[in-house]
Amino acid sequence: MSRFRIVLLPGDGIGPEVIAAAHRVLETVAGAADFDLELVEAAIGGNAIDTVGDPLPPATLRLCEESDAMLLGAVGGPQWSSLPAADRPEAGLLRLRKHFELFANLRPVTVLPELAAAAPLKPELLRDVDLLFVRELTGGIYFGPRREQGDGDDAFDNAFDTMVYSVAEVERVAHVAFQAARRRSGKVTSVDKANVLASMRLWRRTVDQVAEQYPDVTLQHILVDNCAMQLVREPAAFDVLLTPNLFGDVLSDEASVLAGSLGTLPSASLGDGSRGLYEPVHGSAPDIAGAGIANPLGAILSAALLLRYSLDREAEARSIESAVAAALAAGYRTADLAGVDDVAVSTDELTELIIHHVAAITSPASQSSQDTAKLRYNTEHFARGVGHEETTR
Repeated sequence: MSRFRIVLLPGDGIGPEVIAAAHRVLETVAGAADFDLELVEAAIGGNAIDTVGDPLPPATLRLCEESDAMLLGAVGGPQWSSLPAADRPEAGLLRLRKHFELFANLRPVTVLPELAAAAPLKPELLRDVDLLFVRELTGGIYFGPRREQGDGDDAFDNAFDTMVYSVAEVERVAHVAFQAARRRSGKVTSVDKANVLASMRLWRRTVDQVAEQYPDVTLQHILVDNCAMQLVREPAAFDVLLTPNLFGDVLSDEASVLAGSLGTLPSASLGDGSRGLYEPVHGSAPDIAGAGIANPLGAILSAALLLRYSLDREAEARSIESAVAAALAAGYRTADLAGVDDVAVSTDELTELIIHHVAAITSPASQSSQDTAKLRYNTEHFARGVGHEETTR
């Protein structure tokens, strides 16, 4: 029997709550499957700063190096905001991405009919919205040369961050986007600011060169400011959006409102190997930490991506996605999504519902039942969202 080691990185704020939910779902899946999961926790972010004085302790990094995949909650909070940039919680996450060369971040944004009412846009604008952001993750302005105000021997009143990209960095993430588009509708929209920035002119030229290897995929270029507008004006016009690091960070958060809540969205950060880092796209939300109302869906769906991409367990990944869809179809919501006609539940209650559905789906006795077919409701939306090969049922 196969055995996999998963490092859980709860982090800060609501991170421990949502990772605890994903932990329970993963244990349920593994209990019905032909493999074992070893789930170990390690400190990162503000939690690690408070305990050992480092946002990415050496012990955590060693565990990650010995793992098959990593599942992260969230990092950051106001109590660490006055620290120097290199010592803040976010620095631990950036170092982790860089250490493992996790250069491609996949952020699916799928609008389910049940959640359309939770979005601020008109329902007709949300019909058929199914996006995949492919964000470059280890280059650009987050990793370029920088200087903080007050650095150095002499006082000065300026600071800078530098956006730097190489052809090789753009090529490798562009291939990820074009390959994903081949499994979807065959369209890539590359986002840049080539009318102003030299680094973005390199980006556009390089993407054009990569596109020549994918004659079956349509390429469109769009400036980032226009893209921000079109995402709320006509979001269904997009499929795969290929973005530099900074633009992908901002635009994918903007697009999260299309799905009803930032709390529902998962992500996968991948490199050349099978080891990946998986995390919900929401932040640490310290204002609701400990209240029992955090939305666990982003973390739970990130666990599904972990099963799919790092462990090659497609059936188990789909069982989680089916269970989430079933719970939503039944009207259960955490506070961030609950409307007048919905059933508002706590983090733990929604997790229990999903575990119940996962157990029903994975139970041998239920595999051919009509109930199981219903529980698989809308799974194909989640599957398409991350651009993997679809399975015909």
